[in-house]
Amino acid sequence: MQSSISPKNHENALLWFIKLLAGGLIFGLLVVHFIVNHLIAPGGLLTFNDVVQYFQNPFVLIMEGCFLTTVLVHALLGLRSIALDLNPSPKIIWYLNRGLVLFGSLAFVYGIWLLIKVSSMG
Repeated sequence: MQSSISPKNHENALLWFIKLLAGGLIFGLLVVHFIVNHLIAPGGLLTFNDVVQYFQNPFVLIMEGCFLTTVLVHALLGLRSIALDLNPSPKIIWYLNRGLVLFGSLAFVYGIWLLIKVSSMG
C-alpha cells in the first residue's frame, strides 16, 4: 500500500550550491575579519575611532559588504532548508520564501546603510 503523503525536497541543486559556496566564502572572510579586528588591533579590539578609520578604505567596505551578503545568504538558505525538512504545504513554502527574501533584503539594506554611515563619519 502506498502512502499518499510523500516528502518532497523543494531545494534545488543551485540553491544548495549557493549555500555551500557562501559557507566557504564566510570562512575566508571570517579569517580576514578575525585577523584584522582581533590580531592586528592593539589590545585585540578596535575602538570606534579605529573602526571609522578602518572603514575609510574602499576595499574594506567591499569586503565587509561581501561578508554581510554571504552570511545573510547562507543563514537564510539554511533556515529555509530546515523549514523544508518539515515538509510544509506549498502555501507555507510560498510565504516562507517571500518572508525570507523580505527579511534578507531589509537586513542587507540596513547593513549596507550602516557601512556607509560609519564610513562617512571619518
